[in-house]
Amino acid sequence: MPTYAAILRAINVSGRNKITMPALRDVFVALGYEDVVTYIQSGNVVFRTRSPRAGLGTAIEASIAREFGQSVTAVLRSAKELAHVVATNPFLRRRGIDRSHLHVTFLANTPARAAVSALSVPSGSDELIVAGKDVYVYTPGGYGRTKLNNAFVERRLGVATTRNWNTVTKLCELTAG
Repeated sequence: MPTYAAILRAINVSGRNKITMPALRDVFVALGYEDVVTYIQSGNVVFRTRSPRAGLGTAIEASIAREFGQSVTAVLRSAKELAHVVATNPFLRRRGIDRSHLHVTFLANTPARAAVSALSVPSGSDELIVAGKDVYVYTPGGYGRTKLNNAFVERRLGVATTRNWNTVTKLCELTAG
């Protein structure tokens, strides 16, 4: 049975769009998904299902809207896809990389080639590399100071949600079983 991570866009720790992780877990269980596990209070849910992948995101989004009245985007990655994201991070090939400054922005859809080609990265030490539906971001000055944040990527490449490297590797572990 395939395992997925739903990396939800617009679920917050506090304030607007706050959903507790136990309540979010209950939504996934009600959908019939198995072995549901949430990871930290930012909308990361690992689950197993026999349901076709094509309808998973829509089902999750509709259930959250019904249950909480909130519009979120469910960005899905399979266990295999997350393993690939972790194994192929281009920044890890460099010596001396501080992993606490690595992030991955997960895109809901593969961006148009023209949008990727037209991507203009502001000067500075921050970098990003687009690899299909995943954007690797390195911010040696800190994510809170970068211009290469989620809003920057989303305006140029489409709906996106960003996770730090620790969260990405934990989601990879959780989906691997």
